[in-house]
Amino acid sequence: MIRPLSAALFATTLFCAPAFAQSVTPAIAAAVADSARPDTDKERDAMRKPGETVAFAGVKPGMTVAELGPGRGYYTRILAKTVGPKGKVYAVLTTAQAARPGVLDGLNALAASHPNIQVVTVEFATMSLPEKADLFWTTENYHDFHNGPTADIAGLNKAVFNNLKPGGIFYVEDHSAAPGAGLEATSKFHRMDEAVAKSELTAAGFKIDGEGNLLRNPADNKAASNSETGHFASDRFMLRAKRP
Repeated sequence: MIRPLSAALFATTLFCAPAFAQSVTPAIAAAVADSARPDTDKERDAMRKPGETVAFAGVKPGMTVAELGPGRGYYTRILAKTVGPKGKVYAVLTTAQAARPGVLDGLNALAASHPNIQVVTVEFATMSLPEKADLFWTTENYHDFHNGPTADIAGLNKAVFNNLKPGGIFYVEDHSAAPGAGLEATSKFHRMDEAVAKSELTAAGFKIDGEGNLLRNPADNKAASNSETGHFASDRFMLRAKRP
């Protein structure tokens, strides 16, 4: 029996204790410890747990990784350092994402300093990368892929499937919606119903290969926008979807 304990303290205890042990390889540890990473990125590490997250996804030296919606490159840098000079990272954006002020400037500068990064602008549902990837990656973006007049999540998932090597992984991490919230949560709360995400991925041909609890926060109010909790303090699910 759990003895009386404040709800906040109990939730914090659960949040801080990972539900699985994941081995952070030397390549991943070196990538996270890279002194060239901006201080603004390092300040987010405590909440984002990049070492354990990259390890859970299964990123290794020599891999080809495609990152959908890389933002300003927090994970792009770490992925590029982890896969190393024999690997490749495609930073993949839609035309609309690339049009946002400063987005391409930052990523292009990152690619200039990291020869294994290539910035690619596509439409997700029709994308065809220069080569098939070992792993696709997206963090806190999957719910957004449902929103907008041209959104085509089925097309996106199938395009990812087709651009992966057999046995390849699609790593999806997102803000959790309340169970049963459905697709309304993607625009109303900027969250994703995990059960819906799984059904969409399996409909595209993927098999759920792993689920992680590292970024769970049971104190999060899933019936509110993720911005109210704090973007990286929300309850987040982690899925490895495998192309058979």
